[in-house]
Amino acid sequence: MDDPFGTLGLKGADPHLLLGTVEAHLTGVPEEQVEADPRFCQLLNAPAHEGPWLFSLTDALRDALAAATPERQLEAATAWTHTEDGGGQDPQLLADFLERLGELARDAGPQRRLYCGMSL
Repeated sequence: MDDPFGTLGLKGADPHLLLGTVEAHLTGVPEEQVEADPRFCQLLNAPAHEGPWLFSLTDALRDALAAATPERQLEAATAWTHTEDGGGQDPQLLADFLERLGELARDAGPQRRLYCGMSL
C-alpha cells in the first residue's frame, strides 16, 4: 500500500541537532538564525507525552532541500558528520536520507509543509 503522507525514516538522529546544521549549510544562514525560526523543530504535541512526538520543519528547509543537488546534500551531510552530534556517522547514508527528504520537499511544493515524527 502506498504511503499517503510521504514518510521516511532515519534512526539514531535527533532532528533538532541534525536539521539545524543541514538547514544552515544549505541556506547559508547561521545556525542560531535557523533555530530562531518559530517553525524550527516546534513540538506540536504535549511535551509530557511519552512519544511519539511531532515537530514542524521550516519552510526554508523545505525549499532548500527541494532545490539542493545530490552534491549539495552530500556537503550538508558531511558538515553534520563534523559536528559533535554527527561524529562517526556515514555522510553518504545521511545524504541518501536528505535526497529522499528533498523528493518529499519537491512533492510538497510551497503550498504544503513538512513535519518530523520522532520516537525513542
